[in-house]
Amino acid sequence: MAMNWTKASLAKTIDHTMLKAIASEQQIVELCAEARTHGFASVCVNPFWVPLCVKELHGSKILVCTVVGFPLGANNTEIKAAEAALAVKQGADEIDMVINLGAIKSGDWKLAEEDIRAVVKASGKARVKVIIESCYLTEAEKTKACEAAMKAGAQFVKTSTGFGSGGATADDVKLMKKIVGDKLKVKASGGIRSYHDAIQMLEAGADRLGASSGVAIISELPE
Repeated sequence: MAMNWTKASLAKTIDHTMLKAIASEQQIVELCAEARTHGFASVCVNPFWVPLCVKELHGSKILVCTVVGFPLGANNTEIKAAEAALAVKQGADEIDMVINLGAIKSGDWKLAEEDIRAVVKASGKARVKVIIESCYLTEAEKTKACEAAMKAGAQFVKTSTGFGSGGATADDVKLMKKIVGDKLKVKASGGIRSYHDAIQMLEAGADRLGASSGVAIISELPE
């Protein structure tokens, strides 16, 4: 799937991300300004910053994406659903939720699926991306996690939080794409820092990239 990427076309695949604990209001405002300047798909921020991003991006086409049950996925389902519902009420367009990894490791796929379904339901019209944190899963578990996301009605599966023991790999993206086919989209995130990393993930089948280095990634391209 080799494409002639331009700054603009590549920017549209990137969720411009700032999830570090110590991000300041000024840094979030700058994140939104960069997203406007370059035309990124969205800004991806912690839930506390959703109202500020909605305000900063008002009148633009840039989406506001936030995270739920982040970064461990170990919150109770009711809390994840409430967190998603509040974020959507405050104006979030996309919800990146962490799957219940403890349930997966215990073989409780019913719980893992119901957890996603509750967030999907609570998110209403907002898109839900399910972070499977692939660095911790076997191939069989990655497969079943993607299947759970499909059954539960999510719109995306996503590789990583960026806070785990590893980030996105082209092999994981290929596997996830193979499982979900055209039913869901795939987001690669975690460790994507250069144009080379980005293209590798897109050619492996990713539809969206989560990156805090979005500006650096597209700077390697002509307009």
